[in-house]
Formats: sequence, C-alpha cells, structure tokens
Amino acid sequence: MAAGVVLVPTAAAHAAGPVAPAAHGAAASPGANPGKGGTLPGGKTFSSPADRTVVTSPSGARAGGTAHAQDARDDSRLGIDLYATAPTAHSIDLRTIVIPWDDAALDVTISWGDGTTDKFTATVGGFGSDLRYTKHTYAAVGSYDVKVTVKDTTNGGEAANELKFVTSGAEFTSHAPTRLLDTRAGLGAAQAKVAGRGSVVLKVAGAAKVPTGVRAVVLNVTATNATGAGHVVVQPAASGIETGSNLNYGPGQSVANQVVVPVGEDGSVHLVNGGWDPVDLIADVTGYFTASTASGYTTLDPVRAVDTREGVGTAKGQVPGYGTFGVDIAGGGGVPKGATAVALNLTATNPRAAGHLTAYPGGQAAPSTSSVNFTAGQTVANSVIVPVGADGKITIRNGSWDRVDVVADVVGYYSTDSRSALVSLGGPYRIMDTRKDSWGGRKAGPIPARTHLPVQLDGDTTNSDINGWVLNTTVTNTTGTGFLSVAADPNTWPDYLKGTAVTPQRPVSSSLNWTAGATVANLVQTSGGKGGMVDFWNQGWQDIDLVFDLLGWYQTV
Repeated sequence: MAAGVVLVPTAAAHAAGPVAPAAHGAAASPGANPGKGGTLPGGKTFSSPADRTVVTSPSGARAGGTAHAQDARDDSRLGIDLYATAPTAHSIDLRTIVIPWDDAALDVTISWGDGTTDKFTATVGGFGSDLRYTKHTYAAVGSYDVKVTVKDTTNGGEAANELKFVTSGAEFTSHAPTRLLDTRAGLGAAQAKVAGRGSVVLKVAGAAKVPTGVRAVVLNVTATNATGAGHVVVQPAASGIETGSNLNYGPGQSVANQVVVPVGEDGSVHLVNGGWDPVDLIADVTGYFTASTASGYTTLDPVRAVDTREGVGTAKGQVPGYGTFGVDIAGGGGVPKGATAVALNLTATNPRAAGHLTAYPGGQAAPSTSSVNFTAGQTVANSVIVPVGADGKITIRNGSWDRVDVVADVVGYYSTDSRSALVSLGGPYRIMDTRKDSWGGRKAGPIPARTHLPVQLDGDTTNSDINGWVLNTTVTNTTGTGFLSVAADPNTWPDYLKGTAVTPQRPVSSSLNWTAGATVANLVQTSGGKGGMVDFWNQGWQDIDLVFDLLGWYQTV
C-alpha cells in the first residue's frame, strides 16, 4: 500500500477477531481514509490562483497617503487564491488565501453555487495574508461555480475569484446490456487478440448512447480464447500494468467479471492483458455514473431472490437450454417499487454443458451479451447490475443448449430516492494479499477453512459514513471446492479492543465459488457496518489465499 493513501487494514487473527495493524509495506495512517479527506489515488483537485482575481470595485488611496505611488490606483491590491478538494461524495474543502497589499479589515463571502453562502471577517497586517479552510456539503452531486468575494473595509475596494467544482460522487443510470468491445469481431477495437502485456483502448463516452462527461462505467468484461494463464486490469488511463486486477483467466477458459471503472479524460478506458499470451476481450456496458442527479445506491444484506434448486423466485427445476424466466424484483426482498436497477450476485451451478447466463430488464428482448460464462459441471458466480424493467422484473436466460441451475442474491439497488453516490478510484487498488502481507503481528498466510477474516476499511472505527464498498475479490491457491462470503461485521474496532465483540453470524450467500487449483475473481458490493468493518468468510473445507482490491465506495455525505 502507498503511504497516506486509503484504508487501515486492521486485520484479523481469524477466529479471535482483528488486531492492530503491523507495518505493511508503507501502511496508510488512520487519518488518511475514505470519507475523511485522505489523499486518494487519482483524487482530483481544483484551483484558481490569485492572478485570476477580478476587481469588482477599485480601492482608494492607502490610509495616510504615503505608500508607493502606484498603490492609490492599484486594482490588484486584493489577491484571492482558491484551492479545493473533494473529500467525500458530496462535499468540498475550500482553501481561501486573501492577500491584501495594506493593513486591512476584510469581509469575505463564499457563494457555494447552490444558493447558500458562508461569511467571515478577518484582519490582516500589511504584506500578510489570511488562510481559511471551509467545508461545505451539497445536497446533490454535480458541478458548482464557487465564488469568493472580498471587501476591504479599511481601504475600500472589492475583488472576487471563482472556480468550477465538481463533486467526487456520481449517480447511476442504467443501460440496457450492450456490447461495446469484441476483439474476435473487430468491434470497438482491431480484430485481433490483445497481445501479452498489451492493452486495448475502448472509447466509452459517446458509444451506445453513453453520454460525454461520464465519470465511471459498469462493464461486464470477458476474457476468452486464452492459450495461457493471466489477468486483466481495467483502468482509465494507459498507466502500465498495475498491482490490482479485475479478472483472472486460464488456458481455454472464458471468464467474465463485472468492473466499475472511471472513464479517462478522453472518454476511454484501457483494458490491459496482464498475461504473457494473447487473449480475446469482450466488454458489455450495463450502466454508467455521472456527476448529476440520477439514481443513488442502497446496500442490502444479501437476499436470495432466485434458486431453481429450491423453487425460490421461479419454478423448481433446472432452466432448459435456451430457456428464460422472469423474476419479480421490485416490491420484494428489500427492493422497492420504482427501483431503476438491482445489484445481483448471479450464479450458475450444475450445468450439463458449457454456456452462459444473461440477465436483462423484464419486457425486453434478450441482448447478445453474457453475464456469467460456465463449463459443464462448473459452479461459477458473477456480480451484475441489471436494469429493472417497467414491469418491475428482470429476465434471466440460459444461453446453453442444455440445462442449468440458477441462483441469484440481491446485494443492493439503485433508485431516484437514494442520494448515496459512488466515489470511484483510478482503477483497482490493492489492499490485501494474504500470500505476502503481514498484519496484526501475524505472518502472511492463508485464511483457514471455515473461518473469517475481519478487515476495517474505514479509519472512523465507530461511525463510518460509507454506505457501501466496491471491492474486487480474488481467491487463489485452492486445494478443494468452496465459496467466499463477504458481509458487514456487526462490531466496531473498539468492541474488539474491549473484548465485547459478538461473533458475526455466518452468511449463507456466496460472493464467489471455486474449485481445486482455480484462481477466481468477482466484484463485491457490500456494506461495511457502523464501524466500517467487512468480514471475508472462507466457506470451504481447505485453506485459501485471498487478494482484494478497492474500486470505490458509496456515500451520502
């Protein structure tokens, strides 16, 4: 981890609960964490230097009339330097430096661009300056013109400076699943495999009615036709092959995973092949985030919406080849009527042959996209965000010629009633790798079978303002079958320190499934609880190694 970036892995003695973090590379400090103004990878800043100050009322002569001759007519005797950061999804931290030429009493007004203002007064000695930090929270995400006006009540004169600020939070707009990239067919890129250690640039803004100015995009990315093992990184710029990853593939496999990735300034994202052999890449868009009012996110404890093995959400029995079924999503299981999209963990199990599942809005024709790819006998899960149809339903299609069981867990939903906005990082950011990371005085090593790893993701240990975390989880070094569950820990860090922590309840839902020898990744959207703590459960009967990367988080503040 880079120093002073994000997070405090407070990690876990697996059965005994978390302990204080040990030195871990260059570990982040508690003061640098999501939602509390820490320095974030790729975090944007805004500035308007003092030389952009505009005089709105010229100043008079200096008191006493004995200053430099130019002072009496100097229209730049008030300088205003502005610098701003976006520490949370809806807030601005504004640094204001006012530099008067003479001794001055100042009246300062900050207009935040949303109809509200803050005012303060200051007295500054000659050639001095007044430095203030002011925080403001906007009710809605968006772009705002922030203006600071200064009146010199001692010498006369008034000046102003302004900057355009954009919140770091963005809200979601669902998009019917649409293929943007297929290197097999030359769609969105050249008709050729992506070379080992190579990349492809995918234009997102302006494609398939995705608007320009989009902040982040939701893609279902598939790697196929690989001759060797490797991984794929999806990021907003060609900054090289980063430590993080979005999906892992093996020779002959077709592997899909959902990604939430910021869009670069040029409207593109970069898909990097981290393997040494060429691979075909496919990407389907299912939604996007903009810094404008749309749909916010509400996280849920996982709710099983579909299980064809038990007749939950649909008829009992495997879905026949090329069969479809509808699922009533809105109005049940914690998802309200009017929800615009639903976040699911979609699992295919007991398939009789290779194929794929596709989830799409109810009442619409099946798109030529895929959500989960599987082989005969494989149990595989993928995170998906599915627009909800006008009838309140989603549809799931079996793209195989033979039968398969389907399981779907709802982990959250998007609606116009929620103001929880996404703050996304500049690509997957590695937080923990149990193969090499030591923490809490414990040496690096796997998570034992049937135990969990509690990790504190937010430095505010008692009152986290993070509503949901977006993580990419990867399980590796598997020797048997099993599944990973990710859920909020009900305790706070002080609970563990005081010995009053309760034992978390073992989840019944799965976030990803693995078989012996497999390296499997999946995106996870989960609550962090009141203390910002998340539990990673090894639900298998053999030890596993866990790697997870941070992609972003949701906030209402």
